[in-house]
Amino acid sequence: MHLVGQTFISCALMGVAALGLMDQNAAHAYPTKPVTIMVPYPAGGPSDLTARLVGESLSKAIDQTVIVENLGGAGGTIAAQRVLNAPADGYTLFQGSPNELILAPMTIDAASFQSDDFSLLQKIADVPMAVLARSDLPASNGDELARYVRDAAARSEPATYASVGPGSFYHLLGAHMANVLDAPMTHIPYRGAAPAINDLVGGRVDIFITPFGLPQMEMAQQGRLKFVATLTPERHPALSGVPTLAESDALQDFVFSTWAGYFVDKDVPDEIQATLNQALIQALGDPKVRVALEAQNRQMSAPLTLEEASDFYAGEIGVFRDLAKSTNFQAE
Repeated sequence: MHLVGQTFISCALMGVAALGLMDQNAAHAYPTKPVTIMVPYPAGGPSDLTARLVGESLSKAIDQTVIVENLGGAGGTIAAQRVLNAPADGYTLFQGSPNELILAPMTIDAASFQSDDFSLLQKIADVPMAVLARSDLPASNGDELARYVRDAAARSEPATYASVGPGSFYHLLGAHMANVLDAPMTHIPYRGAAPAINDLVGGRVDIFITPFGLPQMEMAQQGRLKFVATLTPERHPALSGVPTLAESDALQDFVFSTWAGYFVDKDVPDEIQATLNQALIQALGDPKVRVALEAQNRQMSAPLTLEEASDFYAGEIGVFRDLAKSTNFQAE
């Protein structure tokens, strides 16, 4: 019996070792099938365009098909949860920002995940922001906007502002602006930037505090919408005629930007995360991708190691949580 017991234990240990070897081999073999990038907004918006540009280059870097899947709703939490529900094997990436992974878990009851359930693989870019408005809004700078918002509130007809969903950064900024101006504004949530812009162009919402790029600048040139002001510290080179909110008296401290990156479930093996980190560095370094993203007004980020990405993400979690708490921000 003693010999049988030893034999059984030896076989069990060999089995465990074999499973470990299989896991290592799987990591070394990665990827052996298509990789999906989950985009938490509908097709046609800036996030979707970014994913398709990077996805094409990433496909070459990993020698596999890259599929872009759009899944909007609930402030991006539906798509984020889909990533966590998938096997933690590196075949499902999340293209996201502080909107979905830092603010949403704080403010949306339906979000059943925490920010640190994800690992940042690589930062894509820093993204400047602006206050866009319907073309006939009677405001062309921060002080005129403040006057319009306060006058509308005094008439009990609050100004309206769009966002990409409750709990998003854009929602937070609109609520923060209302607090700073001491004038209520009405939040109008959308499933993504594309439908929000459509309603802005259609005159159905007053303003949208959002990242901007070439498409929005072209719409402004065509008179379909207008730039009231940027949230940048200084005037943006491509919009030298547009003032910053920092130039105004009413909103001089209203200086914000955001960023985007690629994430995976934190339980994805380290070896696979390292492979994706390097592949994304290669994809984002593709001159074609850089030119296209910079044309969208994305300020490309310097490549990060996995350790640098982890440290950066942890720091941003603290920054955005502090901002939300300082404004007593609550999603609807």
